[in-house]
Amino acid sequence: MSMRIGFGFDSHAFKPGVPLIIGGLEIDHTEGLAGHSDGDVLLHAITDALLGAVSAGDIGTFFPPSDPRWKGAASSLFLRTSLEEIATAGYRIVNIDTVLVMMRPKIVPIAGDLRQRVAELLEIKPSAVGIKAKTPEGLNQDGVAVAYATVLLESIDDDSAPKAIAATADVDEVNSVVESLVVQVRDTQALGRKAPVFDTDDIT
Repeated sequence: MSMRIGFGFDSHAFKPGVPLIIGGLEIDHTEGLAGHSDGDVLLHAITDALLGAVSAGDIGTFFPPSDPRWKGAASSLFLRTSLEEIATAGYRIVNIDTVLVMMRPKIVPIAGDLRQRVAELLEIKPSAVGIKAKTPEGLNQDGVAVAYATVLLESIDDDSAPKAIAATADVDEVNSVVESLVVQVRDTQALGRKAPVFDTDDIT
């Protein structure tokens, strides 16, 4: 079994007149976050961490800010694409740890809800998700939200699958499954996959 570690970072300025979306949740606040998509700083950091762990590029590789299709898009779409990439690479999430840095709103009262929502989106247990909050004391970043994310992945043990099949299936069923695995050509291009273009512009 092999392990991979990924690190992600994102930041957005606050902007009036738009909803505040963090971790896939709409949060009651006077301002939202500016961005090409919905500005979900937490999901963007997690997405980049997952993509980076399997050397698949970053959000801009899949969803360039120059493409109008992603204007106002839900960041859960970006996250699903990163999950597709790690599955294609043969990995799954062990755990994830995140830090949100912002002066407002206060994250601690909603940290449990955020943990639950992120766990649902990642299809892992809430106990495998860490959500922490800090304030940017002395950094003059009161109008900005920043997120950091670190993920640990483990390789999927494919050896266990044939054993499970053999224990419950007859010979014809096993042969059918094996034939499909050998013959079928799998499309390894996940949703939005394109040749990497590492644009220094922020996707959102």
